[in-house]
Amino acid sequence: MAEPIAAPDLDRPRTVWSWAVYDWANSAFACTVMAGFFPLFFKAYWADPNDPVTSTFWLGVANSSASIIIAMLAPVLGAIADRGSMRKGFLLCFAFLGVVMSGGLWLVGQGQWQLAVFFYVAATIGFMGGNTFYDSMLIDVASEPRRDRVSSLGYALGYIGGGVLFAVNVLMYLEPERFGIADGASAIKLSFLSVAIWWAVFSLPLILFVREPVKPETVPALAAVRAGLGELVETARMARDLRVVGLFLLAYWVYIDGVDTIIRMAVDYGMSIGLDSSALITALLLVQFIAFPATLAYGWFAGKIGVKRALLVAIAGYCVITVFAFFLATETHFYMLAVGVGLFQGGIQALSRSFYGRLIPASKSAAFFGLYNMLGKFAAVLGPVLIGVVAKLSGSTRYGILSVIVLFIVGGLLLVRVDVEEGARLAKQRLAG
Repeated sequence: MAEPIAAPDLDRPRTVWSWAVYDWANSAFACTVMAGFFPLFFKAYWADPNDPVTSTFWLGVANSSASIIIAMLAPVLGAIADRGSMRKGFLLCFAFLGVVMSGGLWLVGQGQWQLAVFFYVAATIGFMGGNTFYDSMLIDVASEPRRDRVSSLGYALGYIGGGVLFAVNVLMYLEPERFGIADGASAIKLSFLSVAIWWAVFSLPLILFVREPVKPETVPALAAVRAGLGELVETARMARDLRVVGLFLLAYWVYIDGVDTIIRMAVDYGMSIGLDSSALITALLLVQFIAFPATLAYGWFAGKIGVKRALLVAIAGYCVITVFAFFLATETHFYMLAVGVGLFQGGIQALSRSFYGRLIPASKSAAFFGLYNMLGKFAAVLGPVLIGVVAKLSGSTRYGILSVIVLFIVGGLLLVRVDVEEGARLAKQRLAG
């Protein structure tokens, strides 16, 4: 098979920054909608505020439904995109879906929880689907020596960008009269619309300045679909043969579930144990602005001790965070929890992405990142439902959140067994063959 033409703008500052700014764009959805206002608004406005356990269950089902759909689509689309040089096109299609559906939440009235779930699930599919192809384009914009730093730059910009818009949205919610808004509920609905606009506008640098390298054997869309489905089977077989890739994917599948679950369910958990919503929102802001420098610092830290060791440190940190969350009782405790999450969240996400990039054949990056995102999203199927089911059975969300520690422990034990040098060697051998 012919190899792809080298990326035309590899390591160019404009290309790197244009790619990274997409994280700034779509992180507004992750922060304002997914982690912040949707769970708050769903519990207090769209669902029954007097039944927090049931609303926790349905929020978990909503997150898991989106994850199942994108997990089924991502590897197939990734294989198609690799064959047809369409990664950027797929990214923009999913981004468009996310933008439109995020804005659609503005239209949902009080008590219409089913419609809210529909828009949220569709927007989340757009967010996660776009990230499958965004992640795979890391190889197009950064050479291997710079990949850890560039990946960390993307996440860092995401935290500060999401945090800036979220700060404005929080002010709108806490002091709506200053913005000429009728009340807090109207402010939250307008914040969903602001996310759609922010996401669209800051996607423009990637659209304009990031060029995807074209394969010599690029084929039309329908032919790419047929070839891509066959390539998916080949990619899964390669992942099995490249045993280090398979082991890392299993480890990632388990530990990133805990990370994603905490991101999505933290506000819901805080509300369920009776904490004030304004304190929870302030804590989320704290996460964003701590995570910005912490993610950059974690990239430097990984350079000192090695990426694998840095990932294990982050997993251990999350184990401590999960136990602390079980005993959490006051708003001050929640702020302390936010600081802990901010220190590790960006680092574990950015380094997982770049670590995986070392283990896979570069010419099949979208297909392999499709598997990577599929497993990550299938893990997110388990986490929110795990919390919801354990909370339902025990009658306490505290035991639900504590159950997440199992995912970090098992994921860490699997990661210990991953040999990155052997993985890189096997990937090169497979590519040469």
